[in-house]
Amino acid sequence: MRDIVSKIEDVLIIRKKDEVYMEVFADDGLLRELSDYFTFEVPGAKFMPQVRNKVWDGKIRLFNNRNHTLYYGLINHIAKFCQEREYKLKIDKNIEAADNWSLQDTIDFEKDLGLPFEARDYQREAFTYAVRNRRGVLLSPTASGKSLIIYMLSQHFAIQPGGKVLIIVPTTSLVQQMAKDFKDYGFDQDVHCITSGVDKNALEQVTVSTWQSIYKMPKSYFDQFDCVIGDEAHLFKSKSLTTIMTNLTSCKYRFGLTGTLDGAQTHKLVLEGLFGPVKQVVKTKELIDSKQLADFDIKAIVLKYGDEACKALKDAKYQDEVDWIVRNEERNKFLANLALSLKGNTLMLFQFVEKHGKVLEQMITERVEEGRKVFYVHGGTDADTRESVRAITEKENNAIIVASYGTFSTGINIKRLHNIIFTSPTKSRVRTLQSIGRGLRKGGGDEEAGIEEKEQATLFDIADDLTWKARVNYTLKHFAERVKIYNDEKFNYKIYKVKLNDTVKTNKIY
Repeated sequence: MRDIVSKIEDVLIIRKKDEVYMEVFADDGLLRELSDYFTFEVPGAKFMPQVRNKVWDGKIRLFNNRNHTLYYGLINHIAKFCQEREYKLKIDKNIEAADNWSLQDTIDFEKDLGLPFEARDYQREAFTYAVRNRRGVLLSPTASGKSLIIYMLSQHFAIQPGGKVLIIVPTTSLVQQMAKDFKDYGFDQDVHCITSGVDKNALEQVTVSTWQSIYKMPKSYFDQFDCVIGDEAHLFKSKSLTTIMTNLTSCKYRFGLTGTLDGAQTHKLVLEGLFGPVKQVVKTKELIDSKQLADFDIKAIVLKYGDEACKALKDAKYQDEVDWIVRNEERNKFLANLALSLKGNTLMLFQFVEKHGKVLEQMITERVEEGRKVFYVHGGTDADTRESVRAITEKENNAIIVASYGTFSTGINIKRLHNIIFTSPTKSRVRTLQSIGRGLRKGGGDEEAGIEEKEQATLFDIADDLTWKARVNYTLKHFAERVKIYNDEKFNYKIYKVKLNDTVKTNKIY
């Protein structure tokens, strides 16, 4: 076919190779053009050692020039490429059309599942889209009920003849949480949970695993699965996760779910290539406005330092600036005082364990009132302990959790968080929105247990102004990036400027 097509100009033919790749046939000139179309420079590549040393040009090429293959999930982008350039596109008959599945089919299936509550309209629409198209990335914000969509998808495809479902999550905590959610939804069978040291082989229809536990398994291991579901799919750009997805060559049903994408075109296209087109399910502001999520406000506190500190750090590199900030004793006292002064369950998120998280936890523990619980969670905290912290917090009104971004910014389901404090600088869209999601869930009250209904959440975003003359410091620029995110998401926010040792002004914030 390749020889025939090479003699025909302005015609592009695609044929499905397997569930991961499609083959592309066209003349050489058109293929070079297609290769350029799917070539992207990695954001920040010029700062990477491989690029500086001229080992790599800093570009990702999604089209394989050697065997003329492209991720099958990018078929819509192939169509767009041809439309923009007025090329003829011929689709081989081995590429299937969408399945005939309606919203009414979803409603009937939901009744058969016997869920303990009704799915929301947008969850039904997301499920309908997924079943109809057999693949896709469902973009649904944190606290929107992604686990129910995952459950419905797993049950639908597990009942197919010989159907086996693989659910991939990023942490051991989420393995346990997913299994618990399934039981809460009424699943009366065992879920095979794979973490470090657990047998990878299973007879169960549904397997939940961390990607770390299975990415070294041979390709033959993945042939058993007909459906793969990637939770927190924004993480699926790493080499290990891509290896898993490309090994699933016979896995027909492929779904990624995430609350956030990082905004980079390369990231989005890799995800779409592995799973399928991105589908926006619902937006956070819509859920807040409809009262399905807690009301949410942001209080951004910009700490202003004295001239002496600003001048001393005017030439500091980024890492040196961050190191100075997180070690600053007055700043840490301010953070501890803030956490202790707030009412309700409070989550403090930090980046560095020894030089920051541990210091904050000690400061708070030394001064906390008797009877108020304080928890400290980081990467070294085992999964059972993290789950117990989460469960205990659900029954508390005034606990403080000092936790690393890596353990509690993504995926952990805590319904009763009233306050979140960003203690470490970041400009990551994913980390910011995932962290905010921790506080958006509503928490049911229990009058007999003295647990109040949670309807409101507040984020305290701590920024640092070390501006010296015309020079704006790195972390203040990162704060500006977070403000852009807040504007994009239409969150309510107010900025407070505080001199670090001015306790009178800080009292006005909280």
